[in-house]
Amino acid sequence: MADGSAGAADTGQVSSGGAASFPLAPATRQLVTVITENWIAVPAALQRFELAESGEWAAVGQPVAVVVGKSGLGWGRGIVPVPQDGGPIKKEGDGRSPAGIFALSSVFGYAPPDQATWVQLPYVQATDDLECVDDPASSHYNQLVKKSGVASVDWNSSEIMKRGDTLYRWGVFVDHNTAPTAPGAGSCIFLHLWSGPTSSTVGCTAGEETKMKEVFGWLDPKKHPLLVQLPRATYDAQRVAWALP
Repeated sequence: MADGSAGAADTGQVSSGGAASFPLAPATRQLVTVITENWIAVPAALQRFELAESGEWAAVGQPVAVVVGKSGLGWGRGIVPVPQDGGPIKKEGDGRSPAGIFALSSVFGYAPPDQATWVQLPYVQATDDLECVDDPASSHYNQLVKKSGVASVDWNSSEIMKRGDTLYRWGVFVDHNTAPTAPGAGSCIFLHLWSGPTSSTVGCTAGEETKMKEVFGWLDPKKHPLLVQLPRATYDAQRVAWALP
């Protein structure tokens, strides 16, 4: 929730008018789409899809109401390259959730592991010692770290993962601005629980607990799930080229 993180290194550019050919990897059999009405909208709809035997994407469950960053969306650093134009670019502290396509790598929560056996992705317990570093000057920027295990704490700002509220009771780490991480491009982007339908985040995507837990438990590492987060017009423009539902 701190701001945003990134995915794979840039490999090209996508403009607002044209779409670079970007077929999904054959191993990808699960998608979570989050679609907003435009770049500045906060409400969004989350929909799960799974690749059917026919080779077509099939919707799983009903759309789920979610909210994104208080400033809407901005292109993030993920599997598709950051475009040169065609929308705002996500930066640390801008209040935007990242737009693009991102891997979903792990689930976190307040519960001990023996109470999270319904989770299929790797699980990390959010203890008082677990932080997500959002200081761009830190060597641990955009990483979940146990503070007690770090030889030298070189950050001045971080997200305490075991909060005093329920927002991080369950969440998923979004691989935004990772491998490599670009300082200042956004950090600590999660799917997590909201405080209500009129709320917003500072860069994450959030929804109602029961429905989000259903999504989190459905994510299967063997099916290489991805998050596709875009404004509606951009999704429609890129859908065929990116082999999206």
